Amino acid sequence: LVKYSVENTRVGQEMDYDKLILEVTTDGRITPDEAIQQSSAILKHHLEVFEQLSEEAIEFENETKEISEEQNRLRKLLNMSVNEIELSVRAANCLNNANITTVGELAMKSEQEMLKYRNFGKKSLNEIKDKLEQLGLSLGMKIDERLLDNPIEL
Repeated sequence: LVKYSVENTRVGQEMDYDKLILEVTTDGRITPDEAIQQSSAILKHHLEVFEQLSEEAIEFENETKEISEEQNRLRKLLNMSVNEIELSVRAANCLNNANITTVGELAMKSEQEMLKYRNFGKKSLNEIKDKLEQLGLSLGMKIDERLLDNPIEL
């Protein structure tokens, strides 16, 4: 039988040390050294649960960082000016007349909405769809408004 206890102890002026106390009792079938070895193996086995939890927590933190990095990338993309995606003059003018200033605003529009704008035809629609596709976006997207610097008011 091995009992463990940990107490605070002082070394010189320092008070932040721990003292491990082992109380070893045997019935003679094993030596005190063997009892300590077996009990430490048992304790180590029990503490592995916490090690696994720690590894899972680290994995979760890494996933969270990856998600926030992806959100930052997406936020920059959605808040980018439509002037930066190098559209033809006709398509750019149509977006300007429709008051669509960011890629996020554009991606939230449906094809039908886009075709309703004056002077906006299939050719401009296909051009915009191609540009959005190059960015990994498409028309008619549902976008979390928290990713937009200036949320759209409907």
